[in-house]
Amino acid sequence: MDPVIIVGAGPVGLSLALALARQEVPSVVLDEGPGKDEPRAARTVVLRDDTAALVERLAGVPLTGAGLRFTGWRSMRRKQVTRKVAFETDGARQEEPGGGYGPGAERTAEGRKGAVEETGGPAPLHIAQHVLTGALRTAVTGQPLIKVAVESRLDALEQEPAGVTAHTRGPQSTWWRGSYLVGCDGPRSTVRKLLDIRFPGRTAVERHAVAALRAELPWPGEALLHRMPPWRTSGPSGGEITARPLPDGVWRLDWLLPPGKDLVTPELLVTRIRETLAGWNGGTTPAYDLLDTGVHIVHQRLARRWRDGRVFLAGDAAHLLGALGTQGLDESLRDVDNLAWKLASAWHHGPRETLLDSYQAERRTVVAARLRAADQALPLLRGGRGLRSYVPGSARGHDALLTDGHLGRGALGTPGTYAASPLAAAPSESAAFVATEPGAQVTDVRVTAEDGSFVRLRDRLGRGSLLVVLVAPGTGVWDRKHWVSAGIMPRLAAAVTALPHPAELLVTEGYPGAAAHTVLLIRPDGHLVTALAGVRPADLYAAAEAALGGPAKTQAAASAR
Repeated sequence: MDPVIIVGAGPVGLSLALALARQEVPSVVLDEGPGKDEPRAARTVVLRDDTAALVERLAGVPLTGAGLRFTGWRSMRRKQVTRKVAFETDGARQEEPGGGYGPGAERTAEGRKGAVEETGGPAPLHIAQHVLTGALRTAVTGQPLIKVAVESRLDALEQEPAGVTAHTRGPQSTWWRGSYLVGCDGPRSTVRKLLDIRFPGRTAVERHAVAALRAELPWPGEALLHRMPPWRTSGPSGGEITARPLPDGVWRLDWLLPPGKDLVTPELLVTRIRETLAGWNGGTTPAYDLLDTGVHIVHQRLARRWRDGRVFLAGDAAHLLGALGTQGLDESLRDVDNLAWKLASAWHHGPRETLLDSYQAERRTVVAARLRAADQALPLLRGGRGLRSYVPGSARGHDALLTDGHLGRGALGTPGTYAASPLAAAPSESAAFVATEPGAQVTDVRVTAEDGSFVRLRDRLGRGSLLVVLVAPGTGVWDRKHWVSAGIMPRLAAAVTALPHPAELLVTEGYPGAAAHTVLLIRPDGHLVTALAGVRPADLYAAAEAALGGPAKTQAAASAR
């Protein structure tokens, strides 16, 4: 069968190629550039815990050495500071920088009283985009199932029921034949334009001046959101500033600019740097080394369609977001995770139309909700009007709502749930309660694999198989050979073998909210299909069938039509 054609060799296109290769699907990546990325210290990305873990699985290397997880988060309004402590992994609390104020303690930048709020969950990872892309390129180089065609710019595509043909121009004009094609070619997507798909939305909803510099700030390792700093009071936003740490003492600083198209000159940017550093250091500007600058313009757009026959859109080609701390690459990588296993299933087992259609139904719904939340909050936050009657959950105030976007919480940041997905399992009397709702991402717990090794549940994702997890307290202290053939295990193993799609059986000592002998069915992208009370082969089979888009007979009839 022909490979999948991927248009675009940025983080999204490279991640998709690696995700497909992990499921034994070949691909051709069309890169209109020379195959190298220009280092830009001011061009960085923030990855939530789930997307950072996804990239690490695909690249095969940890990113923590190349990026930096926030050890804390400060929300500062004028001179008052709220310190928000983040956690790295498994709920293990990190040492608090700045010396000695823990839970319940109170402190501000000026020594006055402020509040301290602890926020659970792993901290976001901040990393330079060229470093991230470089790690993905290195992984692609060693992957025999991936071919990268440099200096190949798409200018035409044709599709028929059996596949897709794409034409590229460059040093050599070439026709490429593929089973499917995915446009990961950014905001000005050629794929989207060739398909005549509309890309409505709003232009320049936010503008930020950006600088990357090496300096010592009073809060090493902590990210900062400073609203309305006293030295900048012009405009409704008061010149909001965000500071995020990078390795080697480097910081990225973002200044929210007033609406309009005023030119950001080097002189203006240097003035902002000096006054900001002085404001944070008691009036004295410390020594700093300016590495890179730029202007970041945030657009809010959403493509009308994400699928056209055998052609799909992903990443910035399908959506643009980033206002109020929301992270566009995060959503783009979730596009990859959602689409890869569905394309792999179609490539290996034949297309199931409902399964392929569900990519747009699930991902577009989640991104639309994120854009809608940002659109509701933007005029209220920037205009200073009351939030409570307009935005759900906003009673905590402006700072808390803004912080949610930066830390990946609430409507602006929480990973999406596919509760209303066309792949949702039908209600069952055998359904069991767990702390994860059907359609949501599962919690990363330790599991025992089929070979008896202990691994993280997250490490088993993205292999194309469904995951069946049995909650069996006490199994962790016994060798697998003692319990693999005891109790309900043989019956469950037989039920897993009979499923309509390859599945891996795992065992865990505990899962949040789950009783003993609860059985979890999990999609290859880590979203929960259902939780069942005990071994229910018929219900497990029906849920697996739903997760694949319905019975094979129904899918065959739909494809014929």
